[in-house]
Amino acid sequence: MSEIIDPYSLSPDKIKQPPSTFKGRLKFLGPSFILSASIVGSGELIATTTLGAEAGFITFWVIIVSCIVKVAVQLEFGKHTILTGETAMQAFNKLPGPVFGKARWTVWTVLAVMIIKLLQVGGIVGGVAIILNMAIPGIGVPAFCFGIAIIVALMIFRGYYSFIEKFSLSMIGFFTIFTFASLYFLKFTPYNIAFESIWSGLQFNLPKEAVAVAIGAFGITGVGGDEIIHYNYWCLEKGYAAFTGKNDNSKEWKIRAQGWLKVMKLDAIIAMIIYTSVTAAFYLLGAAVLHAQGFVPEGYAMVETLSAMYTESLGPHAKSVFLIGAFITLFSTLFAALAAWTRQITDIFGQIGWISFSDFKQRKKTIAVLAWVVPLLWALLFVFIKLPVLMVLTGGIIGSFLLFLVVYSVIHLRYLRVQPLFKPGFFYDLILLLSILSILGVGILGIVKLFG
Repeated sequence: MSEIIDPYSLSPDKIKQPPSTFKGRLKFLGPSFILSASIVGSGELIATTTLGAEAGFITFWVIIVSCIVKVAVQLEFGKHTILTGETAMQAFNKLPGPVFGKARWTVWTVLAVMIIKLLQVGGIVGGVAIILNMAIPGIGVPAFCFGIAIIVALMIFRGYYSFIEKFSLSMIGFFTIFTFASLYFLKFTPYNIAFESIWSGLQFNLPKEAVAVAIGAFGITGVGGDEIIHYNYWCLEKGYAAFTGKNDNSKEWKIRAQGWLKVMKLDAIIAMIIYTSVTAAFYLLGAAVLHAQGFVPEGYAMVETLSAMYTESLGPHAKSVFLIGAFITLFSTLFAALAAWTRQITDIFGQIGWISFSDFKQRKKTIAVLAWVVPLLWALLFVFIKLPVLMVLTGGIIGSFLLFLVVYSVIHLRYLRVQPLFKPGFFYDLILLLSILSILGVGILGIVKLFG
């Protein structure tokens, strides 16, 4: 797909027959790479290790459940995108409820949540800056913050999907190798993990003292509310909806739609396998090393503590390798997050009426401007607050509340706006129901335990 063509338009010349084989479907994967790059970083390196440090192995199940149960909701969003060609905020703007100006309460709510979640990504910027400061102490953390902001803006402001996908794939390769290498080399340290410890974390216990961190981790790890929304844009820009074409109620359209839905489902499952594996590994690192020391990382000490766990047994070079891996992990999230944020905010502005989202040139210009403004705001927030763990977990808690809105949207899409030809069967409905109940149940349980 050419970069100069509007990826959101559903013109007849874009229609493409879906692949009929597993190998053929693999060639059209892509949104999962960006999604995985976005997920792994904030949740895995910061929130997940913090949960492990605070609670030990006992809440390992929270991480696993968080990664698995949200996939059905993600699939429902992706299906709606392919069948209608609607963006996330276009779908949100059709939900029932009061209208303020040109946009419904749902759109304004998402905008408010994103403003608060500036803290979360600001914490990630700070984490990257801290790592660079450890490598080059002569340059201060604030300088690195703004330097990172400029670099990521330069990479994103043109808005090219193909570059975002390829860079995300390269980041996935790096941080996957890094994560499992980190876990493997634990066996050469005093923090080797026994199977009994892992098993103890799968017993569905949730200590009250770990509730706040667990809520944050549940909101961040796996596909959070914002990642579920962002997946919509990547499915559109990959071309799934355009390849399917507008619904003309023909048999040919139905066949195309079913074929591209299969591609999207495979894409989502692969993403789940990647981020679940990496998330589990980082949690175990935090539980095995940090909890054993009775230490919960805070502020600048976070990355230093995590890296120091290898120097005891493997020497000073191990720390350098860990810092490089941590940098790649955090930067991948920063990169993918900015790419998604610029599109979502532009979409919000379109629904509010501040810009014309359907105007390709105006949309690209808005994305370019936001690519510079947003990372500078992230950097400014960290420079003033200087608490990366708190900032990330705050964003995670807010993300948990955003999940409630996403679930409401999915219920509406599934039961009130579903295409008659694509009503799911009993088994799919059961999985979706379990996904919705799990998200709501954990969220409500967390709120009750936190304030009760």
